[in-house]
Amino acid sequence: MDRPYDIVLFGASGFTGALTAAYLAGAAPPGTRWALAGRDRAKLERLGLDVPILIADATDPGSVAELARQTRVLATTVGPYIRYGEPLVAACAEAGTHYLDLTGEPEFVDRVYVRYHDRAARSGAKIVHACGFDSIPWDLGVLYTVSRLPEGVPLRVSGFLRTRMRPSGGTLATAMTMFGRARQMVEAGTQRRSAEPRPKGRKVSSAPGVLRYVGGWALPLPSVDPYIVGYSARLLDRYGPDFTYRQYYAVRTLPAALATAAGAGAFAALAMIPPARGWMQSRLKPGEGPSPERRSRSWFKVTFLGEGGGERVVTEVAGGDPGYDETAKMLGEAALCLAFDTVPDRSGQLTTASAMGRPLIDRLRRAGITFAAKS
Repeated sequence: MDRPYDIVLFGASGFTGALTAAYLAGAAPPGTRWALAGRDRAKLERLGLDVPILIADATDPGSVAELARQTRVLATTVGPYIRYGEPLVAACAEAGTHYLDLTGEPEFVDRVYVRYHDRAARSGAKIVHACGFDSIPWDLGVLYTVSRLPEGVPLRVSGFLRTRMRPSGGTLATAMTMFGRARQMVEAGTQRRSAEPRPKGRKVSSAPGVLRYVGGWALPLPSVDPYIVGYSARLLDRYGPDFTYRQYYAVRTLPAALATAAGAGAFAALAMIPPARGWMQSRLKPGEGPSPERRSRSWFKVTFLGEGGGERVVTEVAGGDPGYDETAKMLGEAALCLAFDTVPDRSGQLTTASAMGRPLIDRLRRAGITFAAKS
């Protein structure tokens, strides 16, 4: 409490950042000491919010170190994180400041673990990645599902996504960067596996699934989400002695499944070719995103099937526009949770399930995101 601010939002002039700032303006309780931060004061002032404005540049370690020393929680929407995120993580790990981001980049998550996990654990900082649609519905949805299954037995959970949404320029830039750095991503993963201790006497497996038919077609969904769920399972004994997670994108017909798979494959292939990557990025630039009308028609629903100890449960996490409105809500509530709620006494690189868990689920439910058991 000796710091001037409870929460600082870095990158509030971007598309998702502005939505998060607007959400915090409405959701933060009276007396919350929060501020906006970025490198362009004029852009931040145009948001029209009556909160302090702090100037810092993600490429200037000194300015972000000063920023981290002024707040208890620092949330950033500035990506791609592999390009702009490390100085903020380093500053928070050193200052004992809790850090939140929206990254969907496994390479960044791995490099942060190797370089800053131990430092953050010593300073008391919680470094929590993927606090938006990547990966809160999955991470907390699995935690919610596991809590309804028996303890101390092997557990298997599958997640199935259905959604309607449109990406922003920032999301596209992040995806382009990730697919264009496949070799670096593999290297970072190898370094992480060498550095991270494995749980003793327990097994964890998490990955995209394989094509299957379950009343509709379920396609493997390669993203950072299974990776985050797996880390939660390694950190939390409640996931049992042998935990398996698989993740899917659900479509109703085989032609739709084939078209989706072909489109995803073409996108990944083109992202590895620099001229094609530049052309795709020019179609939707960072800072751009769908209109409020378009977002109002967007939605997501993740259905989880959990099995273990002879029991079977079905749960659901659902909400509105996943990429922007709900992501802003998730990041805002995660920041408020770390600032004000009683959360597990852990530090270092964590996940939303291991850093906040049930208190964040309760917050998101009150904010309108569904966590429900299905019959």
